[in-house]
Amino acid sequence: MKRGGGTDGSVALPPPPLEWKFSQVFGERLAGEEIQEVDIISAIEFDKTGDHLATGDRGGRVVLFERTDRKGHVGPRKDVEKMDCSTSRHPEFRYQTEFQSHEPEFDYLKSLEIEEKINKIRWCQMANGALFLLSTNDKTIKFWKELSGCLANEGSETLQTIGGTRAIVQEKKIKKACNVNVDPSKTNGSYPPAGANTPASPKPSLPNGGCDVRSANYVSSDFSFPPGGIAALHLPTVTSQETSLVARCRRIYAHAHDYHINSISNNSDGETFISADDLRINLWNLETSSQSFNIVDVKPTNMEDLTEVITSAEFHPTHCNMLAYSSSKGSIRLIDLRQSALCDTHSKLFEVQEAPGTRSFFTEIIASISDVKFARDGRYMLSRDYMTLKALDHLFLERGLRRCGAIPETMVRREYQVLMKINNDLRRLRTEAFILCNQLWDINMDSGPVTTFQVHEHLRPRLCDLYENDSIFDKFECCLSGDGRRVATGSYRYLWTASNLFRVFGCASGSTEATTLEASKNPMRKQIPTPTNTRAFSRTARRGLESPGADANGGAFDSSTKLLHLAWHPTENSIACAASNSLYMYYA
Repeated sequence: MKRGGGTDGSVALPPPPLEWKFSQVFGERLAGEEIQEVDIISAIEFDKTGDHLATGDRGGRVVLFERTDRKGHVGPRKDVEKMDCSTSRHPEFRYQTEFQSHEPEFDYLKSLEIEEKINKIRWCQMANGALFLLSTNDKTIKFWKELSGCLANEGSETLQTIGGTRAIVQEKKIKKACNVNVDPSKTNGSYPPAGANTPASPKPSLPNGGCDVRSANYVSSDFSFPPGGIAALHLPTVTSQETSLVARCRRIYAHAHDYHINSISNNSDGETFISADDLRINLWNLETSSQSFNIVDVKPTNMEDLTEVITSAEFHPTHCNMLAYSSSKGSIRLIDLRQSALCDTHSKLFEVQEAPGTRSFFTEIIASISDVKFARDGRYMLSRDYMTLKALDHLFLERGLRRCGAIPETMVRREYQVLMKINNDLRRLRTEAFILCNQLWDINMDSGPVTTFQVHEHLRPRLCDLYENDSIFDKFECCLSGDGRRVATGSYRYLWTASNLFRVFGCASGSTEATTLEASKNPMRKQIPTPTNTRAFSRTARRGLESPGADANGGAFDSSTKLLHLAWHPTENSIACAASNSLYMYYA
């Protein structure tokens, strides 16, 4: 998320909009094919290197994909470097393996069915070439391990018991042999081949318990090699070798949440992770599955006093002591684990005050934040509510002043309030002053978001219909590019498109990039042009508002089909998005 001007004081031009192209699709749905509920993708995640991609579905399965365009390069080093630096290359993945992560369960104490649906997937740090990831459903988190092909021996199987959970990591290598000495046309599926010399008389019977001592070292005199040897006899060769990886659960973290788990996030220290439900956030150690520590608890003494719930939580990517969590009221709280064991108070509160006179029945519903993501450098946060995307700067002046020296707490607060007032006054200036002020806001946090992107503003007149069919409670995810210059999120399918839509916004200073893409093999398909005649447009809009599935622009949409889950490659402009049971990948 690069903002501000150049080093010489000039204003840096925003990057041009990207031209997105189709790369791959896995599980493409054919025309008229019925989609099974268990095949719908419910989670998607790249690892930190971008070489592996994991998806989870409502059937409790986790599918792993491996990047292939960086492998198999043979030749001089210069040629390999040219191939790696070529602008025409883009990430290409292949199916690697899949495993059943969760099974449907039943809580007999609460008479509650626990679905097997995967809610979240998070990659952990690699160790000794092995892949680790966390997956969770509504109640149980599991820690999985998978070995790479070069570490295990043929047909190897490791068995160990850790924390009461048996862990098995197994690798099977399948080899194909050719140039064998047996002619398949003469074997008829049996061995030895038809026509081969076999003893005419049966073996003599032995008394009970008897043993023929000649069987081990005895060579039959019926067989002899010709003087020149057998010319057609040769050694078989192995032509191909396939590796089948089987992952097994290493640890199970259960019985720590009374409510449905909505988020998991692993820490930058590589040792701990958090899990969040509607009312609590727990801190786990990867090596200990028997206990966890409650660090956030918003459950009131009387449940009738409950006004908001936790909707998402995320660890800071570089500071292991910081994490952020969002609420159903549209606020984001940044907490520091060094303050206290139970983080009842927050270090910083991010909240957008609603304009006077705009409150309605749907205000709190659409303000609920469904996803929070940190930028790769940890400076910015991206949040997604039903209508908008918001980019926030979490660096605030108080921490910066304390770095300068031993400044009293009261002075820090007073200076912070003064400069915040100055920043609020500067927001009223013209654009030229805004760019200069924006450089200051990168260090000194203001109360409002850095940027707000309108995603579903055109659906505001249809909130009643969306509420009746529960679509207003859809949880859309968001993602940022590795360089922080762009963000992306999903949307609904419109009837004039063949598939779901997702949107990419440029968040650099001065950028007007707002691209709408279709989750199909033609992502840049031309959109329906906006009517130029005002009267015709008004009639179209009125007709659209009268139809049950139309927005204010007269475009009919299907609220039952939406793109909720997508992920951005950590180092390249490549997006993977889940449209129902299909995984689409695009590059720019």
